[in-house]
Amino acid sequence: MTPANTARVCVPVCEKSLSALKEACQKASSVADVVELRLDCLDETELAGAAANIESLVSSLSCPAIVTFRAAEQGGHRAVNDDERRVFWGTQANDSAAALFDIEGDLLSGFTFQIDRSRIICSHHDFAGVPGNLEQIYEELAATSARVIKIAVQARDITDCVPVFQLLARAGRESREVIAIAMGDSGIATRILGPSRGAFLTYGALADESSTAPGQLTVSQLRSLYRIQKIDEETLICGLVGQPVAHSVSPHMHNAAFERQQVNGVYIPFEVQDLHGFFKRMVHPSSREIDWKLRGLSITAPHKTNVMEFLDWIEPRAKEIGAVNTVVVKGDRLLGYNTDAEGLLEPLIRKTGSLAGLRVAVIGAGGAASAAVWALRSKKANVALFARNLEKGNQLSQRFDVPCNELGTASFAGYDVVINATPLGSLGKPVDQTPATAQQLSGARLAFDLIYNPSDTRFLQEARDSGCKTLGGLEMLVAQAALQFRLWTNKTADPSAMHSAALSKLKRTLPSSS
Repeated sequence: MTPANTARVCVPVCEKSLSALKEACQKASSVADVVELRLDCLDETELAGAAANIESLVSSLSCPAIVTFRAAEQGGHRAVNDDERRVFWGTQANDSAAALFDIEGDLLSGFTFQIDRSRIICSHHDFAGVPGNLEQIYEELAATSARVIKIAVQARDITDCVPVFQLLARAGRESREVIAIAMGDSGIATRILGPSRGAFLTYGALADESSTAPGQLTVSQLRSLYRIQKIDEETLICGLVGQPVAHSVSPHMHNAAFERQQVNGVYIPFEVQDLHGFFKRMVHPSSREIDWKLRGLSITAPHKTNVMEFLDWIEPRAKEIGAVNTVVVKGDRLLGYNTDAEGLLEPLIRKTGSLAGLRVAVIGAGGAASAAVWALRSKKANVALFARNLEKGNQLSQRFDVPCNELGTASFAGYDVVINATPLGSLGKPVDQTPATAQQLSGARLAFDLIYNPSDTRFLQEARDSGCKTLGGLEMLVAQAALQFRLWTNKTADPSAMHSAALSKLKRTLPSSS
């Protein structure tokens, strides 16, 4: 196999027929370091033929193979009883040309026949969560004398990654080969960072639709987006903190910037529900429970306001806005900034010129609206708020001394700029929604949607129908991200590289967002 200091990507192949399995194995072996044959995916009528052909199938591959015959309760794709598994492994485990066999710990510990333990991955899967006796499970698997121990648990929140990283650290101290993974969107960090922390391998699907476990990335994402083969213990780690974050293009922008500026860094999405637990156990240098070179965080909904209580210092602008979208880890302190305001101004000024004296309507009453109002007032624009929730809108209007109007019956005729600072129409929400109709927007000059995914929102469509010029949110996203990159690295990002990376991602997701 590949050297121990090289990140191995194993591509699982899960097909119902032997012919499809053979075809998929050949495709997988062209991009994988290891191919896993998931025989439990085969229809029962196909299994006998597959067992007889494993030898030739494995021998035809251009990389090593792992053979897996998973029980249903351990993530298998059909019901397989213990007797069937024992018979299968009793005939296959010593004779096959496969490099390794993935056998569940409950079965392996009860084997009565001889088996070459140096070719075994002894595994345990828990799809309910992280068991409290994780260390005990590790020790029980280690007692089987298998070459590799594999533990995969379901992450319900980002903090469920902590015991997984701790398990990898223990295995490193004990010179034991381990695969440790937190499954689900909240566990993606373990899939990306695992090999740099000593994991024997990580798993990557051929395509999104062929994923065999929750949160499993594709081999292309691991290699091209996250550049997993370049991550080491010195890699600077940055990430996006929010819920949800799966649709974000921020990893594409920032990882492209790291690559262009030749910075040893990686940017990862962090699905965070328990913000307090995340900052205490994983972020703040004084209390975090894992050893990683965390340098900075982007903060998105719904955490931009709540994050402020966990920071040691906040820039005056962010305090006035009442929202932080950027955290910098400096020494033993966490510093908070807001780059949304400047990011909003840059493309808007390019489009309109000076904002002084312009009538600008801001739709919304949350963190994005707050940043927009602060930024516009700093450039002497005449700002008015329009809110669905008048109670929240009035709180914001009083803080910034701007008028607040009810959105439902509003008309934007005569406004120079109308800004949508709500999440209405974004991917992950009902994308056919808009905070304002063409009738309401009639008579306005420019409609600016802060949403960037999808790139052409219902709000922008309504604006065009009303005769307005339009501006999408991608330009703002790139501008504020470039400012974040400078805060984290003291280097100037290439906005064109970030823009191209984001646009490429958006084009690939266009069919699902239209």
